[in-house]
Amino acid sequence: MIEMASLDEAIPYPKQLQGKEGPVVLINTFVAPEGKVDEVLAAWKTDAEHFQKQPGYISTQLHRGTGGSRVLVNIAVWESTAHLAAAVDTEAFRKSLANYPDGTVARPHVFQKVAVEGICVA
Repeated sequence: MIEMASLDEAIPYPKQLQGKEGPVVLINTFVAPEGKVDEVLAAWKTDAEHFQKQPGYISTQLHRGTGGSRVLVNIAVWESTAHLAAAVDTEAFRKSLANYPDGTVARPHVFQKVAVEGICVA
């Protein structure tokens, strides 16, 4: 089963899901146990297929660290935190967490774009 860890202990992921922001980007970093990257990929694919069917889902892209890294990063765009919260608050999703091999660690965090004058827009 997967272990959920926080990037920001002051504002953990469950608390972030209580917000009303939108659109939002979920960045979820996974560390696969040694020799289990393919199992993590298979479990993630099942979750991604679930999320694609949920209201408010926009897109997702999975990335893997180079050089044989066991780190995977999912970047998913949602219409709002409310949509994301509803998608993770389903029996199907909760059950799917058991598909991840023991020792998998996930660090989900929700973000919004930030405008920096002359560099990027919100």
